[in-house]
Amino acid sequence: MKTINPAPILAVYGILGVTIFSTAIGPVLAAQPPDEQHIAALIKVIHRVGPHGKGHAEAAQAWRQLAQAEAGQLPAVLAGFDGAGPLAINWLRAAAEAIAERHLRAGGKLPAAKLEKFVCQREHSPAARRLAYELLCLADPAAPDRLLPHMLDDPSLELRRDAVARAALQADSLAQAGQTEKALDGYQQAFAAARDLDQVTELAQRLTKLGRPVDVRQHLGLIVRWKLIGPFDNTGGKGFDAVYPPEQQLDLTAAYDGKNGKVRWMDYESKDELGKVDFNAALGEQKAVVAYAYAEFYAAQEQPMQFRVSSFNAVKVWLNGQIVERREVYHSGAEWDQYISTAVLRQGRNQILVKVCQNEQTQSWARHWWFQLRVCDATGGGLASQQP
Repeated sequence: MKTINPAPILAVYGILGVTIFSTAIGPVLAAQPPDEQHIAALIKVIHRVGPHGKGHAEAAQAWRQLAQAEAGQLPAVLAGFDGAGPLAINWLRAAAEAIAERHLRAGGKLPAAKLEKFVCQREHSPAARRLAYELLCLADPAAPDRLLPHMLDDPSLELRRDAVARAALQADSLAQAGQTEKALDGYQQAFAAARDLDQVTELAQRLTKLGRPVDVRQHLGLIVRWKLIGPFDNTGGKGFDAVYPPEQQLDLTAAYDGKNGKVRWMDYESKDELGKVDFNAALGEQKAVVAYAYAEFYAAQEQPMQFRVSSFNAVKVWLNGQIVERREVYHSGAEWDQYISTAVLRQGRNQILVKVCQNEQTQSWARHWWFQLRVCDATGGGLASQQP
């Protein structure tokens, strides 16, 4: 698990970024550097850029002027990321890189102290802070060793990832030196901070190898114990919008008329390492069917949360009777954290209902009928149910 040096990446990306924009809107013209008030006005123009060319010409003109800002004004440009949409961020990123590249090619130095102050202000856009960090590393190669130890809990997942990688490397060195207990503590700290799946699983393997196994599924907030019921009918895709009894009233003792006869709730515990709920295994492989999964989650207090769901199938998710996710998509792939929805857990018991529909496709790649769901905070850190 290596920490990537951002300097060569930024150098290449920066040159490419400026080249792309220069080709699209013409070369940066020599002009008087804008002052702080002018920078704010230019950023407002760029914020108005939208899809289908909306505001493009105005943004191009504003970009040319903004790219003439002094290096010392980089934090003001980066602050423009706050509240900006993806398209505007692309324009602002290119402007910041153009400023930095022009300044460096002229033999100047980037304003390390100002950039470091910006990086440490967590209220700013994660994308802006990341770019500021990369620019800072160009100006001060010692910055990672100084800053990353304090970024294990950073809301910027890119900065947190670097911090976790650094902590893991330090633990590797301790392990190689035979300092097993210190290495274990280092790996444990890195594991607790990790949010990216590859880092979580890799650190779990290292901890397990050294005799301190950890619960990856709990760390990720995966729900693995469910009640399942089905199948109900999904012929012609009608089941996605059909309101079957589990959506009307949650009665775990009831029996209902399913597609092939009476159906009842059954206990299910996922054995999959990442908590997949496999309806083919639980109910038998079938086509044109609907099944439901139900779980309860206990929260110590009311709090915001995220559902992160993955499935090859059409899926709906309810929290306490309110629908929070609906995706009528079949067999287009299933990625980790494929669908992310936000909601609020109420104090005490929360009811989670998931509906997963399988269609009538018979190809081998259309056999999948499963989902996985995790309950997380805004960074992707798993939340644990507080059983009464």
